Amino acid sequence: MTCSGSELRRALGVRDAVLVGLGSMIGAGVFSALGPAARAAGSGLLPALAVAAVVAYCNAMSSARLAALYPASGGTYVYGRERLGAFWGYLAGWAFVVGKTASCAAMALTVGTYVWPGQAHAIAVAAVVALTAVNYGGIQKSAWLTRVIVAVVLAVLAAVVVACLNSGAADPGRLGVGAPSGVGGVLQGAGLLFFAFAGYARIATLGEEVRDPARTIPRAIPLALGIALAVYACVAVAALSVLGASGLARAGAPLADAVRAAGVPGLMPVVRAGAAVAALGSLLALILGVSRTVLAMARDHHLPRALAVVHPRFQVPHRAELAVGAVVAVAAALVDVRGAIGFSSFGVLLYYAVANASAWTLRPAASARVVPALGLLGCVTLAFALPAVSVAAGAGVLAVGAAVYGVRRRAGTR
Repeated sequence: MTCSGSELRRALGVRDAVLVGLGSMIGAGVFSALGPAARAAGSGLLPALAVAAVVAYCNAMSSARLAALYPASGGTYVYGRERLGAFWGYLAGWAFVVGKTASCAAMALTVGTYVWPGQAHAIAVAAVVALTAVNYGGIQKSAWLTRVIVAVVLAVLAAVVVACLNSGAADPGRLGVGAPSGVGGVLQGAGLLFFAFAGYARIATLGEEVRDPARTIPRAIPLALGIALAVYACVAVAALSVLGASGLARAGAPLADAVRAAGVPGLMPVVRAGAAVAALGSLLALILGVSRTVLAMARDHHLPRALAVVHPRFQVPHRAELAVGAVVAVAAALVDVRGAIGFSSFGVLLYYAVANASAWTLRPAASARVVPALGLLGCVTLAFALPAVSVAAGAGVLAVGAAVYGVRRRAGTR
């Protein structure tokens, strides 16, 4: 069943939009990102979280203003195209699609690892197929499932925080805010933690499916970000109080190790189940966001035009969703991408840098430019504070995208 139309149904209100953002932000990252961030930042973990939150806030405000003005699928791809030119929009879209497709595969493998380690790849593929089917059925079904996932994950995280803070092992002295690893370590930790907040972009990416976007999106984005920040701060404090920065840095499964150190080993299976559910939530939101960016790029002929078709009954970009689901399923089946997606981090920060640069052009008033300027500076700083391998891989992927654009543009002018 196909249709030549390309308009999506506006079905999401403020609550659903907030839940979509939370489903992305309060995902698998909260169960795994604290360890790598602690290794980078040392006892500067909480300052690193604060830096990540400030950059995320600036990005959120820039994205909210742009999304209200351009309420179409594609997010920063659309903003960059309209405010900075076709190339910058394309580069943002390329960075998002390639980077987040790899992230989708990583989230799927996280589900498989927690559910059935011996068959992680098979479970990962099954998860991708199931969530692609949910997305195919319409945005409201996706929002309903996200609501359930967010509720489960928040309940698990609340249990972790209560168990840690009420245990005899908790020691406020472990919350030291010094940074023995230096400013560079804090910035690198912030870069790793930043992506815990990056899910608010999913609200903007789904702008064409939000009711009254000029009112809904500017309310939903900061609300979702604020809730996520409060949750991450509580979890970080709880984990640090029982493990300390050094123990958290060594933890393979930080929250599971935290409840063990708190003397509640019976909670570990619940934490593992919560991590799997959280990864499902992240995967669901990621597939939604990537497929909408693919739709926008297909409309502009940067990707095959056939991917721009919207299903006449479900009013979703079904071909884009199926294409994204197929690519992610193949990647999850064949490649262990968890250790090879550093370029995704670099690409997403560039994506938000383009969003801030786009927001900079909205008003001539200097006061209106402070937030996007700070966001742009923060994105560039965190991007280049990442490990050198991640920077090199990310720059290489973006260079390939730029070369493809140049070749297609040159061929089109002949």
